[in-house]
Amino acid sequence: MASMPSQANRNHYAALAANAGKLTSPRAIIDHNDMHWTALTGEPGGVDYIEVDAGGVPAMWVVPKGADEQRVLFYAHGGGFIGGSIYTHRKLVGHLAKAIGCRALLYDYPLAHQAKHPAQLEAATSAWDWLVDQGFDPKRIVIAGDSCGAVLTYGVLQRLRAQRRPLPVATLIISGWFDMALTGASYETNRDRDPAFAREAVDWLAANFIGDADRRDPEVSPLYADLSGFPPVFLQAGADETLADESRMFAERARQAGVETRLDVFDGMLHSFQMMAGRAPEADDAIARFAAWVRPRLGLPAAGEKTSEKAA
Repeated sequence: MASMPSQANRNHYAALAANAGKLTSPRAIIDHNDMHWTALTGEPGGVDYIEVDAGGVPAMWVVPKGADEQRVLFYAHGGGFIGGSIYTHRKLVGHLAKAIGCRALLYDYPLAHQAKHPAQLEAATSAWDWLVDQGFDPKRIVIAGDSCGAVLTYGVLQRLRAQRRPLPVATLIISGWFDMALTGASYETNRDRDPAFAREAVDWLAANFIGDADRRDPEVSPLYADLSGFPPVFLQAGADETLADESRMFAERARQAGVETRLDVFDGMLHSFQMMAGRAPEADDAIARFAAWVRPRLGLPAAGEKTSEKAA
């Protein structure tokens, strides 16, 4: 049974749906997210936030006290390309980076009312290039994102592979948006459980992002990408969200492509419930699972283990 604190996420989406008719401008949507979505997450504590220009892309270093300085979580925030920012997601990324024991680079990108695809992917690749130019080894970088951040995460991976460049060591995805063709059965089976992401709403988000472009273009719908050779991936989704089957379908595609894949689906949870980190036990459990899975892939000891010096 879902915890009482976790209901805040469900209440947030119910309020978002109820206010949808009142949020008639991009500014209103952004302000609503800034006020209400950000508040879901508890402060992780012991984390510094340093804004930086990442090759022309607004970004933020998220630096937990005592974190390994050579390992990096490269993170794309969600928001349906209509909201979300480095500010709405700084605390979530702070919890995740703190649990892993590394620093993170959280980057921004143009929202859909500012520019259409591929401007968002261009920003993501520019931020990645800047990070690598700072001397960080891709073998010590984990790439991650939530919701529409999955589009950018796998867009970056596809472009790196096409350029025969080194790939990051692992991938973490929260409630990934993988299929703008909206073929998942959970749009119907979870329709009464998910107050915010009805098929019609997600269809509008897709059209707002790419216009009349091909919904199955692999750069906007990673479900249709060639996933061979990509890093191991850990996917998390809420069992009650309408996008749940997108994670299930993507996990199956990844396994068929020979990618080491883990998928955890959390009972009673909705989209991006990890935003409740620091407040709800389900979110804290999800963060801990991510950290336990990715630490050895980054060459970091298990949580609680002591080392005489920082991992090489």
